[in-house]
Amino acid sequence: MITELPFENIYRHGFARVAACTIPVAIADPATNAEAVLSSARECDADGVAVAVFPELCLSGYAIDDLVMQDPLLDAVEAAVARIVAASVDLLPVLLVGAPLRHGNRLYNCAVVVHRGRILGVAPKSYLPTYREFYEQRWYARGDDQVGQHIVVAGETVPFGPDLLFDAADVPGLTVHAEVCEDVWVPIPPSSPAALAGATVLANLSGSPITIGRADDRNLLSQSQSMRCLAAYAYAAAGPGESTNDVSWDGQTMIYEGGQLMATTERFPDGPRRSVADVDLDRLRQDRLRQGTFDDNRRTAGTPFRTVSFVLAPPTGDLGLRRSLDRFPFVPDDPARLAQDCYEAFNIQVSGLVQRLEAIGAPRPVLGVSGGLDSTHALLVIAQAMDRMGRPRSDILTYTLPGFATSEKTKRNAIALAEAVGATIEEIDIRPAASEMLSRMGHPFAAGEPVHDVTFENVQAGLRTDYLFRLANQKNGIVIGTGDLSEIALGWSTYGVGDQMSHYSVNPGVPKTLIQHLIRWVISAGELSAATVEVLQAVLDTEISPELVPAGQDGRIQSTEDRIGPYNLHDFTLYHVLRFGFRPSKIAFLAAKAWEDPDAGAWPPGYPEGARPSYDLPTVARWMEVFLQRFFGFAQFKRSAIPNGPKVSPAGSLSPRGDWRAPSDGNARAWLAELRAAVPQAFDGA
Repeated sequence: MITELPFENIYRHGFARVAACTIPVAIADPATNAEAVLSSARECDADGVAVAVFPELCLSGYAIDDLVMQDPLLDAVEAAVARIVAASVDLLPVLLVGAPLRHGNRLYNCAVVVHRGRILGVAPKSYLPTYREFYEQRWYARGDDQVGQHIVVAGETVPFGPDLLFDAADVPGLTVHAEVCEDVWVPIPPSSPAALAGATVLANLSGSPITIGRADDRNLLSQSQSMRCLAAYAYAAAGPGESTNDVSWDGQTMIYEGGQLMATTERFPDGPRRSVADVDLDRLRQDRLRQGTFDDNRRTAGTPFRTVSFVLAPPTGDLGLRRSLDRFPFVPDDPARLAQDCYEAFNIQVSGLVQRLEAIGAPRPVLGVSGGLDSTHALLVIAQAMDRMGRPRSDILTYTLPGFATSEKTKRNAIALAEAVGATIEEIDIRPAASEMLSRMGHPFAAGEPVHDVTFENVQAGLRTDYLFRLANQKNGIVIGTGDLSEIALGWSTYGVGDQMSHYSVNPGVPKTLIQHLIRWVISAGELSAATVEVLQAVLDTEISPELVPAGQDGRIQSTEDRIGPYNLHDFTLYHVLRFGFRPSKIAFLAAKAWEDPDAGAWPPGYPEGARPSYDLPTVARWMEVFLQRFFGFAQFKRSAIPNGPKVSPAGSLSPRGDWRAPSDGNARAWLAELRAAVPQAFDGA
């Protein structure tokens, strides 16, 4: 993190802007090609780009055959390199440019790395294709044996070899490696040991003529290399202007990060094009930090590299954010992807429950139903589990347990849903038992005072769970927990004999923002009756509430989100804390970008158009403070004792036996201090 930069600047938050560029090539005309490179480089400079990757042999043209062996052409290439070096003095990006260069007794197909009037180094192509339409060994020498060498280019002696890393001293985590075209098609690409040595941005300068299906192959290789190497992979292929004697060219460019496509351009362009994306260096570093097998691989497959340092001096203004950013990181915007995620999540839950029930003698599932999202979804999961086991749904024992604040609407929905599903439903009014307990305790409410404190709430929550456990004893059943990942993160449950506890839980891996989409997905399957769908829709339209405190004089019910904050923001923070370990200030920056404009970007399918909120940075930061206090400073003692339940999201689970292990007596001071220092305007006067 570069704290000297303003909060709005992407480089402050661990991003680096990368471009993969293709340009029209003039065959065997290095001077013209150098100007084309510089034209794109100037546009990248104006755009705040840190690293710009150009195609293989773009200074000479890839498909010039024996012309590449001519001294006038090679002299012109060196002059073109010198021209680019001189012009780069005032340009921000590190430029990776393809050129044929003489060295020793041979010619090499090279990536020349230029920055601020200096050649940082030259990386030769290691693996030369000489099959089908390729004849590279006719002209070039392999560069894999040039480790530790130097080369003279345009009168300057610079490092030469496939063992070079280019590290930005003032941008933590920005370390670049260059390989050329075929290098990524071999079983162990040069970029693999480079990543193990610390490279985070892997650049591929490619010629790669196009044939049917080859674009898909390039995508697959770039995606898999970025995922396997926990890196960004920037790929730039040759396009217009290359000789079409026997092949054609499509100018494909793309940038992947950790297996995700960040940017690409249309193929067969009519001019220069570039893919631009803000690569998240923090994400890559964090992935490598927690995935210990990545560095373990270095012990057996790592090789020595030389590091060339440079100073990027990133721009200080607000550059925007050039990457796709999900408001709901647990919920894909793409309908097909969301449907697949819902299918997998639902079946993970069902399979886990089936396994547990079969392993312990097939007891009856016992479930408290409230008419809320979590218990509704749990009932759908249990019903499917019964179907898979060939058991009648009447074996599902559901109970509605109305208390002092239970509304007729939610109770009616709970009963109607249980009946529609085919479960057994009973009502047990907990108010008499709660009144007796409050009276025995001498609580003011028992004397008629409107005191609705935490004791008042937890007496009700505890009695509900107590009844369910005793009913399970009586009916040869097990209590199925309904608490979701978001509630577990915030500690929003009553500990012990309360909704924190059950015999087995089905929702602990599912965040609140995903559950509503899981219910919609079950509806979309078209297997439910109209009555069931009507009840489910009513549940989706009901405000989230524990219904433990009676409505106020204005008729307003107890609202969970009014008290602890919007789940939209809490799930956003949870994802980035749990999956990446990001700083609060970075999460606040991302959340403010994601939520600033409700009309920008895509929303998940089915999200109500009339209920699309926006949140500014102070709002984000204030609710994040609540999250941090609860997640790091309060809720772990509840998580340390949660029952079994399946992990669902790749972001992780909060089981003390799984992804997240933390002391129950921790504190949030470091996280809160970082947030308050970075976003002081959100806490002025607080």
